[in-house]
Amino acid sequence: MENAEIAANAQNETTALFERSEKAAEAARRLLERCGVVAIWEKLGATVNLVGSLRMGLTTPNRRDVDLHIYSDQVDVAESFRAVGALASRPGVRRVEFANFLATEERCVQWRVGLVDPSEPEETALEWALDLIHIERNSKYDGYFEDVADRIAAALTPETKRAILTIKEAAPDAEKIAGIEIYRAVLEGGVRDWAAFVAWRRERPVDGVLEWSP
Repeated sequence: MENAEIAANAQNETTALFERSEKAAEAARRLLERCGVVAIWEKLGATVNLVGSLRMGLTTPNRRDVDLHIYSDQVDVAESFRAVGALASRPGVRRVEFANFLATEERCVQWRVGLVDPSEPEETALEWALDLIHIERNSKYDGYFEDVADRIAAALTPETKRAILTIKEAAPDAEKIAGIEIYRAVLEGGVRDWAAFVAWRRERPVDGVLEWSP
């Protein structure tokens, strides 16, 4: 195979990879709009910020999750339940999980909502995970992950974006991997594929919140 053909194939693969990512991002944005989660929280006086892969342009079709950080002066658990109760009544919501970290330095409660696009046929609709972190304003992580996401997005090049998306798509569904581990491996460690990432990660186990940014 000639060098020009190899380069053309690589470019085609990159284009297809980026198109899959954008298509997944469009589905995520459509889901956010249709479920009305932002409006539900804003009616309660909370501030809602997008974080994670969707904010950075790094969504992949096999890792269907959307992360929102929700800020209130004080996190009232009952009020948080009311908001998620309103969300749970919307078409497409399948499951809800709750965890309370108010007694830790994170000062938050966490919701994981499993939902599908109600406009899609039930039997073929793909479930997304909507991760809602309800955080006390002016606590340790107020704005932290928004800043990290913006720093990562600013540091991306076509090469590193390709590497991140390639590794994300290669990750087994059952493997629990924080996206920040992949971003760090690529941007700091020069990792470019799944095998190299597995080796990198094995040498750098993570316990708790990984506080890193480029």
